[in-house]
Amino acid sequence: MPAPRISFEFFPPQTLDASFRLWETVQMLAPLKPNFVSVTYGAGGTTRELTHEAVTTIGDHYGLNVAAHLTCVDATRAETLAIAESYAKAGVTEIVALRGDAPKGEESFSAHPEGFASSVELIEALAETGKFTIRVGAYPEAHPEAADMAANVAWLKRKIDAGASSAITQFFFEAESFFRFRDACEKAGIDAPIIPGILPIISWSGARRFAERCGTSVPDWLDKTFDKAIRDGREHLLATALATELCDDLIQGGVEDLHFYTLNRPHLTREICHALGLEPQVSLQNVA
Repeated sequence: MPAPRISFEFFPPQTLDASFRLWETVQMLAPLKPNFVSVTYGAGGTTRELTHEAVTTIGDHYGLNVAAHLTCVDATRAETLAIAESYAKAGVTEIVALRGDAPKGEESFSAHPEGFASSVELIEALAETGKFTIRVGAYPEAHPEAADMAANVAWLKRKIDAGASSAITQFFFEAESFFRFRDACEKAGIDAPIIPGILPIISWSGARRFAERCGTSVPDWLDKTFDKAIRDGREHLLATALATELCDDLIQGGVEDLHFYTLNRPHLTREICHALGLEPQVSLQNVA
């Protein structure tokens, strides 16, 4: 069975230490020849300029295909499209179009009076430019704001119909969660590729908090398994084994692409890729 295509998510640095960590991450993972890498926005659009700088630097210095996250948060339509145009001028042709999280201190998303009210509106506007390949987010388990899974699938179909060419899912812990979602999408007439998002578990406590915030279900067996591994000092080994097994189950189920949420901590992601048979193809020197 052929090795999967892979992609990585990075986030822009806000401190000097974080900057060193980002470039270490890019340098360590770039030799695996990802299909693309993406760079996030901070909550509430707080890292807009840092995201732009990271996107252009990664593309220029490492020759990677970079997809820039773009959200609807705290900006007018004109401001958001100006950001997109600046990416196009810099040679960035892929965008991950998202509604975005609420700004810090606010409980829910509220559209700017002159901004895009939803990800669908943003996708339609980006598609009209004809300048971008547009990727979107997807939830294999019900989005915290969705009434149910059917509503979740219907919203994804609206995003694909608006002009998106593929979707990247939120992370999940069991392959069946993705397969159920994929089947539901196919029944709804969604034929665009849906790429499963993989979260290497660097810290179980952190991953669990993240899961609670985004509606990812946590199996009882996983809690118990990590509790024991932490007591025995085997958390890293367990995380590597579980993520590798999850990826293998997905590949056996017909998945051809995997997207890794690296958290700018590259070692575990690299180990998982190696376990899947993906080896570095070149040796890059640090050009930062």
